[in-house]
Amino acid sequence: MQAIRMLEKSWKDGMLSLRIPLGQPDAEFEVLVFVQPRNGLAGSQEHDWPADYFENTFGSIRDATFVRHSQGELPKPPVFD
Repeated sequence: MQAIRMLEKSWKDGMLSLRIPLGQPDAEFEVLVFVQPRNGLAGSQEHDWPADYFENTFGSIRDATFVRHSQGELPKPPVFD
């Protein structure tokens, strides 16, 4: 088995075509394809939140008995000379 990593761009119609040079004409291959948007969020900028993120998460804990416990204090940062 051989792993091939490629960075390709989809066409305007949303299709992605792959041409993988294998060097073995008329041979059969089993192909397994994993597709992941390059930035992890399809249709978004690298550091953007997903669409409707805040609308879907703000106030999402509706349990009146929910309590956020103390997180403690951070340690003091080191002092440099």
